[in-house]
Amino acid sequence: MSSIDQTPDQDSPASGTAVADPSPTDTGIEQRSFAEKVGRRNAPSVVDPFVIAVDAVAGIRLFESRQDRQMAIKFGEGRAEDKPSQAVIDKLKEAGFRWNRTHKIWARALTAESSMSIRIEAERLYQEIRGMIRQEKGIEASPEVPF
Repeated sequence: MSSIDQTPDQDSPASGTAVADPSPTDTGIEQRSFAEKVGRRNAPSVVDPFVIAVDAVAGIRLFESRQDRQMAIKFGEGRAEDKPSQAVIDKLKEAGFRWNRTHKIWARALTAESSMSIRIEAERLYQEIRGMIRQEKGIEASPEVPF
């Protein structure tokens, strides 16, 4: 605050007594983060992987893992009976997705140079595969509810 903004009853910063802040080691106070010092909370952690789109009726989910740097598509719970048709598998392979046996997902790695284009391609592929599965299962077309 400048001296212009001060009211007559306020002391100017120069007239006050300067007191050094006690160091955290002297007082036993732990070092605070910058966010705590300015009164802001740290951002909450984001769930990873996070779901982008789900069609529960068709049994397909699209999600992204920032930690693993990949886009993934999962069919049902990953059981043998949830396996998609060969036509769907061929589409996944053409789009660069590979089967991850451990997590029972079809995954495609995200790279720094192409992460945005891969996300867009994955969402388009999801919509195409979703339509194929709905048609194979004889499910009426309906608008998808993301999330």
